[in-house]
Amino acid sequence: MNIKLHSYYADLGKNFSASAKPERIENPQILMWNQSLATELGLNLTPTEQAQYFSGKKLFAGSKPVAMAYSGHQFGHFNPHLGDGRAHLLGEIRNSDGQIQELHLKGSGATPFSRNGDGKCAIKPAVREFIMSEAMFALGVPTTRTLAVVATGEPLYRQQETTGAIVTRVATSHLRVGTFEYFAARGMYEELEQLVNLTTSRHYPEIDINSPNKYLELYSQVIGKTVQLIVQWMRVGFIHGVMNTDNTLLSGETIDYGPCAMLGVYHPSAVYSSIDKNGRYAFGNQPNIAHWNLARLAECFIPLIDKDEKTAIDTIMPVLKSYADKYETAFNHMMANKLGFNKSSNATVKLSNDLLSLMQQNKLDYTQTFHSLSSLNEQMIPDVLNQWRDDWKSELKENSQSHEEITKIMQRNNPLVIPRNHHVETVLKDVEENQSTEKVNEFLSVLRSPYEMTTKTHKYQDTAPEYDFSYQTFCGT
Repeated sequence: MNIKLHSYYADLGKNFSASAKPERIENPQILMWNQSLATELGLNLTPTEQAQYFSGKKLFAGSKPVAMAYSGHQFGHFNPHLGDGRAHLLGEIRNSDGQIQELHLKGSGATPFSRNGDGKCAIKPAVREFIMSEAMFALGVPTTRTLAVVATGEPLYRQQETTGAIVTRVATSHLRVGTFEYFAARGMYEELEQLVNLTTSRHYPEIDINSPNKYLELYSQVIGKTVQLIVQWMRVGFIHGVMNTDNTLLSGETIDYGPCAMLGVYHPSAVYSSIDKNGRYAFGNQPNIAHWNLARLAECFIPLIDKDEKTAIDTIMPVLKSYADKYETAFNHMMANKLGFNKSSNATVKLSNDLLSLMQQNKLDYTQTFHSLSSLNEQMIPDVLNQWRDDWKSELKENSQSHEEITKIMQRNNPLVIPRNHHVETVLKDVEENQSTEKVNEFLSVLRSPYEMTTKTHKYQDTAPEYDFSYQTFCGT
């Protein structure tokens, strides 16, 4: 085995991260391994090597483990002192396309940022991260990935006694809005400049880092990526649950699946996170929160844009304000696609708004309703949608699209299966109680083909509205 990691982020220095080695685990056991992702990364390891390297018991050549520094607005309140409290960045590796990917352990022990926490992760949230990130990837949603879950065998005490696990997260970077906030809050503008250049070179290489307009260009690109991300969340019914600025990546990828859930019965105020008491991060509020988080990022750019604060604010505000129009345009196009149209129009906007209202009034399941429409089989469409269905079909005829084209568009945008909350919890319970991965692997095999009817898809399509009504998720820390 000849694997060597880079240490690009660690080499930025002590202002950006703290040197921290993963806590040694005596008997790590590989529980889940993402072979397709491992192949992309050029990792050909035995199960023993998988467990040792991705528990931190052994380190790859070139690895300089660090805990990354960042701040964050958590539920609207600024916390200047966050950072990786239970995670270690091992280093960077290039995938088969030459793209840099960061290898990041989570649950690997205490760091200088732990704030009295034990630095550990329980087995259920570790496996949840694997399930949800793989499901989102298959659904076509930009996301960080999970390479491995290693069982530590250590007893942990959370809501109840459980055992520990370590997750290996793979991301194009872990550059967060909170990373920028960390340096802006401290007036460390040289470090902010370094972050701008790193973000640009890693994610937006088309921007000239020597251009005086690079800050606005970068900010505009991040807005565009964030818009696309949130629109994809809304397309599949994903509820993140903890959209703090430290969980908002400048790459436009989903990160942190701790208290996430999937929408069952359609309702814009759906909330499942136990800590989201006021519904700040409700399903329908996610676009607004993303905008709010981007405003916090804009504040970080102000001292870089111009020494005169008013001039800087006047310069960046039009870019921030562009979010609303960009989101509306992208959302309307996405909803038109879900209804089989190749583009949005005033008519498709009215149709989608009317449909969502009917779904909410009649407590219809979000995924199943769109699946029933995708079949173009009138017997599958709920009776309460009869009048709306006639208007929809009339508009489809007006649009002069072929039956084949309509079907293809709808099938690309409306999954047959999602990681429904009750099924996720069932397989998590099995893993925790039996240390068995048979059920979770079967579940994953279906989730990895969400737009195809496989032999076992039907097992995971059932809804559970009563279960969802009382369902709560937890951060798992």
